[in-house]
Amino acid sequence: MLTVDLSGRVALVTGASRGIGLAIALKLAEAGASVVLTARSMEDDVLQQFEAVRPSSAIAICGAIEQPAFVSDLLKQIFARFKRLDVLVNNAGIMRPGVIGMIAADDINETLHVNLGSVIHVTQAAARLMGRTGGSIINISSIVGVQGTAGQLAYAASKAGVIGVTKASAKELAPKGIRVNAIAPGYIQTQMTANLGEDVKAKTLQTIGMGRAGVPAEIADAALFFASDLSAYVTGQVLGVDGGMVL
Repeated sequence: MLTVDLSGRVALVTGASRGIGLAIALKLAEAGASVVLTARSMEDDVLQQFEAVRPSSAIAICGAIEQPAFVSDLLKQIFARFKRLDVLVNNAGIMRPGVIGMIAADDINETLHVNLGSVIHVTQAAARLMGRTGGSIINISSIVGVQGTAGQLAYAASKAGVIGVTKASAKELAPKGIRVNAIAPGYIQTQMTANLGEDVKAKTLQTIGMGRAGVPAEIADAALFFASDLSAYVTGQVLGVDGGMVL
């Protein structure tokens, strides 16, 4: 059985309080990494899950990841504590469905700020620290950002933007030994997708070749690949993890 060892490495995961972000953070901790979790807020039992994996394997720093001032302070705290950053997972995101002509301006702005703006802010700050040792940046996009879907104009735009950020930063950061890749999940069972109507869920399942929704752990496995040396010569790529989904 192949074992991935991330001992001695430091990872930052945004949107890590639940769902895909939490699954990725736990997977990295299980592989031996020290993990910094960030989200707007975090329940006490989140860190308890990491204690069960490995004592003191994670710390939490809460704040609004779309705010540049918070991002700057976050990276300063990481440098003060660890003096390095090896893995960044830009996962934080929100979904505000709405048909064209009915999308509130505030929903558009917040979606773009959180889903796309935060990726740019954190990537800029993290790249300065990663430049000391090299590293891996993993951006969580969406199959919606690749193919689009009705009723998700702002969300699709933000996730398509994440792919653009991935490709541009991969080209710029490669000479510094920093790899940048994206994962485009399909329909994954999370609290975010739980808010979709039952009719939407049923129709979505019909578009998936494998006939089922994915689970966060399956996205975490892909993230572990990108975080590890198994992907040492891979950068600028978008990996769909969608069970054969056709939108």
